[in-house]
Amino acid sequence: MIIVTGGAGFIGSCLHAALRRRGVRTVVVDRLRDGVKWCNLASHAPDRIITPDALEGFLASEPDVEAVFHMGAVSATTARDGDLVWSSNVDLSQTLWRWCAARGVRMIYASSAATYGAADRPEMFRDGLENIDGLRPLNLYGWSKQAFDLWVKREIESGAPVPPQWVGLKFFNVYGPNEYHKGSMISVVKVKYDEVVQGHAAKLFCSDVPGLADGQQRRDFIWVGDVVNVMLWLFDHPEVSGLFNCGTGVARSYLDLAHAVCDAAKRARDVEFVNMPQKLRGQYQSFTCADMSRLRAAGYDASFTSLEDGIGQYVRDYLSRPHPNL
Repeated sequence: MIIVTGGAGFIGSCLHAALRRRGVRTVVVDRLRDGVKWCNLASHAPDRIITPDALEGFLASEPDVEAVFHMGAVSATTARDGDLVWSSNVDLSQTLWRWCAARGVRMIYASSAATYGAADRPEMFRDGLENIDGLRPLNLYGWSKQAFDLWVKREIESGAPVPPQWVGLKFFNVYGPNEYHKGSMISVVKVKYDEVVQGHAAKLFCSDVPGLADGQQRRDFIWVGDVVNVMLWLFDHPEVSGLFNCGTGVARSYLDLAHAVCDAAKRARDVEFVNMPQKLRGQYQSFTCADMSRLRAAGYDASFTSLEDGIGQYVRDYLSRPHPNL
């Protein structure tokens, strides 16, 4: 069996769907509550769903587990409750790591490109444990992910037990189906699609970086299907361990994204620039671009979906349909 924490969330549920297509027995650790997250599992129900509060008791029952995909986290970049974020993103991650190490269970976990903070040049986005000490995340969420990566580094350097395969993935800007429950943290692609199909202009933040034109903030946007492919490849290659970036290696502008959404939705290209909210100023990454050389060197050779093709697939196969879930 495979445990997927955050398995009813965005990336976790897309991964879970792929695992179920393989016929794998799964346990999802998540809270469905009274919202729409259950729809993310409607087409591929797990063998069992347990809440995070029940995870410790489940692990104590010594289940026969092959691997843990730890995708669960407080993922809002605007999160303010430091105690909750530490408990969810660091304490729980440490508990799972120790459990996997003690029982010989493989562990693949979600780190984040938010750990790179104000990095603004391609050479500043190098992955690997040896490159993380000097990173300065801009928000609580990114700091929590950095804190766990640093803890992993200390565990390995101290000679403490480690899982037989361990992988941290620094996800860049992921978009695709099953993100609809994420509220303000939903991808820019979905937000722009909603705007243009309602007959409005696609609104983009004005640049808050001197010398950077409006709409030219650039991010590494990655289709969720590519993210799943990376995780499945790692699962199929248990000899590969390490801290890896998970992006495309290409930075695209927000103006490119807005135009691609308009084109996919068959609307005229209409973009309006608005002032950046005060709460985001000084915490906004105006450039991200994954250095993918480490994952390539490990043997991953699949191509990544272009921004235009990914947005086209998202709109055509999901957003324009009555039931847009995977």
